[in-house]
Amino acid sequence: MKISLRKNASPSNVARLTALVVSTLNFILLLLLKFIANINISFWVVFFFFTIIFLSTYFITLVSIKNFIFRKIKLIYKKISTTKLSDMEKLNFSNNNVDMIAAADEEVDQWLENNNLELKKLKIEEAYRKEYLGNVAHELKTPLFTIQGYVETLIDGALDDPEVNMKYLNKAKKNIRRLNKIVNGLDKINVFESDNFKLEQEVFDINALAKDVIEELEPRGKEFEIKLGIKEGTDYSFMVFGDVGKIQQVLINLIENSLKYGKVGGATVIGFYDMANSILIEVSDDGVGISEEDLPRLFERFYRVEKSRSRDSGGSGLGLAIVKHIIEGHHQSINVRSTLGLGSTFGFTLQKA
Repeated sequence: MKISLRKNASPSNVARLTALVVSTLNFILLLLLKFIANINISFWVVFFFFTIIFLSTYFITLVSIKNFIFRKIKLIYKKISTTKLSDMEKLNFSNNNVDMIAAADEEVDQWLENNNLELKKLKIEEAYRKEYLGNVAHELKTPLFTIQGYVETLIDGALDDPEVNMKYLNKAKKNIRRLNKIVNGLDKINVFESDNFKLEQEVFDINALAKDVIEELEPRGKEFEIKLGIKEGTDYSFMVFGDVGKIQQVLINLIENSLKYGKVGGATVIGFYDMANSILIEVSDDGVGISEEDLPRLFERFYRVEKSRSRDSGGSGLGLAIVKHIIEGHHQSINVRSTLGLGSTFGFTLQKA
């Protein structure tokens, strides 16, 4: 019978190996006494002593392991385990037939794996936090330094120059508005993420709301030379259930985003599609598009696709993050499809009324 001490050796194996070693040594000692010291000992007596020593050593070792070693293992198990042992588990834990060393070893491995995963998660969150704080600092620093430069220039004498004073004041005013927009955007996201965020939901016509937003943003579209409208073949009335003010903000943010990255002479259209229990709303443009590696991070705060920007937007960098929070607050989904050079389509769903 081959017995070896492995990493996951059971208590019975340890006791059996110990008993075998002790009884074998005693067997050899008796043989030496028989043949060297010429003591007349019967073979059956030797066998009887071998058996008695083996069994007694086995049970003494097994009990010792249970009473001393496993008591320590159980304490370790309690420290690393995240759940309270039930009465049945306690009974199984003290059962001779249960491989407690293997169970504890498995629990430790699981504990280490969980801690490694938690550590990786914390590292990812730490990297995201550092990037986020860096982005916030960058977004606030740019307009602040610009305002500082204009104000200092005016104080140094430009205030008395009628050719530049109003020009600099208007530029400072523009950057103050941008700061205001960033702070308000951050405040909105904090509200969306808090437990106090509530929607004032009602039944409304999403098509009519979209047309109101298009009419409101039409002057902006003319500035960028981009036409706004409803997609051909989808101009139907659809009653949905949601927060009118918040969905209006979603449409405004998506259309403004399409204007920033659109092309001169292009178009931004809104389409509506019946999906049985919900309505799919899509805002599509034929602008510069977004690369595949940028798509997963598009809804992060302050994330910008700098390489695909066609003009200085002056935005807060929070528009799409706000959109995502609002749609998820409605327990709906939002996605984006895009190809460089062809344009982008943002689609979100709303519950059909």
